[in-house]
Amino acid sequence: MSEIVSRDEAAREKQDGDDIAALAKGGRTNFLGFFLRLAARIPFLFIAGRAAAYGPAAMGRFASALVIIELTAMVCSMGEKRGLAQRLTENEGKEPPANTIFDGMVLAFVASCAAALFFWLVPTPMFPGGKYTFLDRLIVVAIPPLALTEIWLAALAYRLKISPTVWSRAIVEPWTISIMAGVMIFVAPESGLSMAYVASIFAAAITAFVPFIRLYGLPRGWRPRYSVMRRVLVRSMPIALADTIEWGTRRVDVLLLGFLAPPSAVGVYYAAQQVASLPQKLKTSFEPVLGPVITRALKREDYALVARQVSQVGFWIIAAQAAIALALGITGEGVMGLIGRQFVGGTGALALLLAAEVVASTAVVSEAALIYIHRLRNLMVSLATIAVQAALTFAGILAMQRLGYNSLFQAAAAAAALFVALGLTSLVKARMLGKYLGQPINNWRWPLLWAAAPAIVIGFVFTQYLPEWVELAFGIPAILGAYLFVIWKKAFGPEDRKLFQKTKTS
Repeated sequence: MSEIVSRDEAAREKQDGDDIAALAKGGRTNFLGFFLRLAARIPFLFIAGRAAAYGPAAMGRFASALVIIELTAMVCSMGEKRGLAQRLTENEGKEPPANTIFDGMVLAFVASCAAALFFWLVPTPMFPGGKYTFLDRLIVVAIPPLALTEIWLAALAYRLKISPTVWSRAIVEPWTISIMAGVMIFVAPESGLSMAYVASIFAAAITAFVPFIRLYGLPRGWRPRYSVMRRVLVRSMPIALADTIEWGTRRVDVLLLGFLAPPSAVGVYYAAQQVASLPQKLKTSFEPVLGPVITRALKREDYALVARQVSQVGFWIIAAQAAIALALGITGEGVMGLIGRQFVGGTGALALLLAAEVVASTAVVSEAALIYIHRLRNLMVSLATIAVQAALTFAGILAMQRLGYNSLFQAAAAAAALFVALGLTSLVKARMLGKYLGQPINNWRWPLLWAAAPAIVIGFVFTQYLPEWVELAFGIPAILGAYLFVIWKKAFGPEDRKLFQKTKTS
């Protein structure tokens, strides 16, 4: 009997090690994608910010439309970005995986086409200022491929195929929008940003579809099953809404600014948000792999392993996000100045947005497990989060207006509202998950503060005493280097260092 128990324990330990290795491998692959995306996003912001055909006002109008398009696509994906892993796990051995995936694909395609048609006929929500062209309205054709790409990448991630996500999201999409934004200056400058975005979404979709169809192939003996799709719709809606709300917390501020502030302020805020969203992408480095790993552990009812995985990945994310936040926040004026001198006023908003991404990391990893355990309770917390954020954003903007502060202060108030809302939801979701699992969820380690101290000192020297080009070219690497050196020496244990090791996963 003891031998059987020992074998079971050894098997669990091996599975635990394999899961951590899989998480590390997925995170490492997508971490490279972060730097590739950074390199590609800067040209787009530079072109959109400095080109005479665009500028802050054009970026503001583009951002307002983008909020509606991406929010709609997120809803139409029916929660398959994370829910697909659970369905594939449950149907394993019962039917070809492609059959399971195509049920969700048909549902998403029909919903996204209907939504695209609606916004084509009623474009006002996308353009609250009322200024748009015929080509601007064509941005709605991006909704179906955007929704389907989420499903294809989620299916690939279930098989631990992360490189297509890097190619699609970190290389093809950002480089296409950057190149096309430059081309459209000479073709249709008044609608250049919208058309560049549409081109990037279709390019990313093709990049995701080709490896998906190679891996899964076409469904066998399948036809649209309306009863199955209805069950998928009902079951996935809490996940879909949670995904939408989590994404919406990063967009409701742009939406409210679009209605309450001039387009130029929205453009400056959008530029700051694009820079701040780079560390946010680090969470998606682990998200595709974390879902399948958690669902398998939950199926075995190994709650201690789930808690360990969530805490482990949470620390990796918060450590990486803090590094990027310090590097970009300390040199914020120089970073925003790269986009254009009129964007420097968004430095305060940038700092708050970067801080918000750091405090949000605990909520992100906790939600990765909660959507499979208490999806309705998780949804209620997410709804409360976006309600609090919207209320704080609205109140902050109006307060700045009444006090006579300009629109850039209003943008900073919106960023502060996001910081407070995400901090509160991190506390609540970590406690919820810990209570269910019977294990504490803790992503924080004190060496994070020790690592931040030398980074801040080095950043102060570069920003106060050296030219701006030196600050950006050498200051950012120096800040990152000092921070990562201390983290590696003082905070990273054997499990953490797997993130940087070439491990084989089964």
